[in-house]
Amino acid sequence: MAEQASASATRAAASPLLRAIPAAVLALMQQDHDADELEKQLAACAVQAEQWGNARYFQDRPPTRQECAEVVEKDRCGKPVTRAMQLGKQKHVLALACAEQVLKELWPAPFSIEQRYRYYPNARMVETVSRQEEARLIAEGCTDELRGTIKPDIVLHADRNLLKAALLLDFKFPCPGTNLPQWTRYGRNSPYPNQTQQDIYEQALGGRALLVSPQRGVRASEP
Repeated sequence: MAEQASASATRAAASPLLRAIPAAVLALMQQDHDADELEKQLAACAVQAEQWGNARYFQDRPPTRQECAEVVEKDRCGKPVTRAMQLGKQKHVLALACAEQVLKELWPAPFSIEQRYRYYPNARMVETVSRQEEARLIAEGCTDELRGTIKPDIVLHADRNLLKAALLLDFKFPCPGTNLPQWTRYGRNSPYPNQTQQDIYEQALGGRALLVSPQRGVRASEP
């Protein structure tokens, strides 16, 4: 028993995901190894998405730095879209489809995928933006109505309070792959100047925000 407890403590010290899961949720997990398996499979989703996404354009190799910077199109607002941005979007679709199946099997509470929220930092209040409203606003074109909203890839809830997170996960696909995965930092004209996605996710929804990348697996942040 002592050896098992020591092993669990060692795993918790090494695993940011295991440390971030509330004890009440850990207790609901069916087996002791479920948290370890969750981390392993989410990291595998990132690796699979990276490989499949690259294979579409580059067969058996990753893109170079020059290829990542190549402008491949413009968005509806006329802003340039680089290969890195295009690949990242496509890899997110693959990774989130994979992650959804993993979470259905291993996460014992509700979860949200790509749910958009409005966050009011002065009031410390958050509300959901419906899929219908989000689609309408995007269809209307280059609107500022989504300014200041947040959209984590995955929000894991501890109970049925869907405005509160037990854990938040964002997939990151650096291009080229030698870059470190990093949280996006908001610009000075943003409602959250010089803060990162991690800062705002945790302020708005509580819980710990973690990165998931093919290069580094599940991590709290990068130096």
